[in-house]
Amino acid sequence: MFTPAAALILDRSQKLALQSLARAGATPQSMARKCRVILLASEGISNNRIADQTGLSRPTVIATRTAFAQNGLDAIRRRQTRKRSRRVRTPELEQKILDSTLKTRPPDATHWSVRTLARHLGVTRTLIHEVWQKYDVQPHRVERFKLSNDPKFEEKVRDIVGLYLNPPERALVLCVDEKSQIQALDRTAPILPLRPGLPERQTHDYKRPGTTTLFAAFNILNGKVIGSCLPRHRANEFIRFLNRLEKEVPPDQDIHLIMDNYSPHKSGAKSGQERSPQRFDFCAGKAPCGHIHRLPNCFRQLACCHVCLSRADI
Repeated sequence: MFTPAAALILDRSQKLALQSLARAGATPQSMARKCRVILLASEGISNNRIADQTGLSRPTVIATRTAFAQNGLDAIRRRQTRKRSRRVRTPELEQKILDSTLKTRPPDATHWSVRTLARHLGVTRTLIHEVWQKYDVQPHRVERFKLSNDPKFEEKVRDIVGLYLNPPERALVLCVDEKSQIQALDRTAPILPLRPGLPERQTHDYKRPGTTTLFAAFNILNGKVIGSCLPRHRANEFIRFLNRLEKEVPPDQDIHLIMDNYSPHKSGAKSGQERSPQRFDFCAGKAPCGHIHRLPNCFRQLACCHVCLSRADI
């Protein structure tokens, strides 16, 4: 139980002023409630009952009584402000934030976040965000680049980009790549379908028959992907994939394949050119094609598509 507070002592002028403020229609409600708190406290009513009658909390009632006891009516009329020091954004503070962001790292992370740097410098996270936005600083982003020691790198890249933008007549340009070591998983029991009142159900455990390799060719004109899953990742499997490509593409079109310098690609390309020298044209080993063709983006989107893969029965 709380100790009952002593009744406030008001003189006649203070009581009339408080009653006038509490009844006036132009008085803000926050000020009127404070006036009622002081009037009730002068009658000896406990703080809990005052809080119930005015709709305020008990700490607010006590703070109002304390402020009136110290400053009188001025404490009621004056608008209370929080005593909180705010750091002004000066050029020196901005430079300090930039130096901390660009030249230092937190002890338990790779880069600063808005909140961690704000705690480290003792400023608000809004101030950190404003400075980062002003100078276009984005510590959370990483962009990758590639340097080549090949003196003919530029002209080789031009050849590949030229195939994208201006393919030869009666020819189809395909980006070829593979994704190896894909786990072929299967549930230990058949998946039970969705029913009214019951979600789709599947076992928590699975069996792993092995791994598979996905060979794929991406048509940049229409977005079609020609794929084939094969058990191993060798030149023989790549040749089987080339055979499927030859069947999928109309016979009156030449096939230009852009691929990386992987050994099975080179062996398979050599065999494909020996069998169909007039139809296949391989862009393997001419430039670091793996960094400029588009098929890895498809693999990345497929790996990130949790909505499709998390419930797939594979």
